[in-house]
Amino acid sequence: MPGAPLSVRLRPITAALLLTLLTACTSEDSPTAAQAGQTLKKHVLQLLKERNAQNVTITDPGGKNIPCGDGKAKQTFAATGLDLPQRESPALVDSLIGALKRVAPYDITAVGDPGEPVHVRNSTARTLLILASPRNGQYSVSGETECLAAGSHG
Repeated sequence: MPGAPLSVRLRPITAALLLTLLTACTSEDSPTAAQAGQTLKKHVLQLLKERNAQNVTITDPGGKNIPCGDGKAKQTFAATGLDLPQRESPALVDSLIGALKRVAPYDITAVGDPGEPVHVRNSTARTLLILASPRNGQYSVSGETECLAAGSHG
């Protein structure tokens, strides 16, 4: 295309550049399983800290990719902690929900009877949490990432 106008010669370059930029933006918008797993861990521990949970115990250390098809993976993480006044389970679940907004923007996706686990999702971080209280005085926060690219970067 040596004799073609400059605008015609630049079209393939512009298209390639635009495609590169769009791909980069898409990759950054969707974390890898490992990145989302780190966010998951941070959110769970921060939520228990917001509730001043005592004797926090990590019940699922996560950090491992769990295959979930199409070359994708998810990660898990879970922890428990004690409530000092040892309130009843429904109050503890409600407390977790109340504190969640100070951690990250999660939307409630499923709720049962009072005291039953509540499921929440953060669409940006691609994380899902289950807020529960298996017995009076005990907080339980577990979660997993969505199925995401298993690579080490986005």
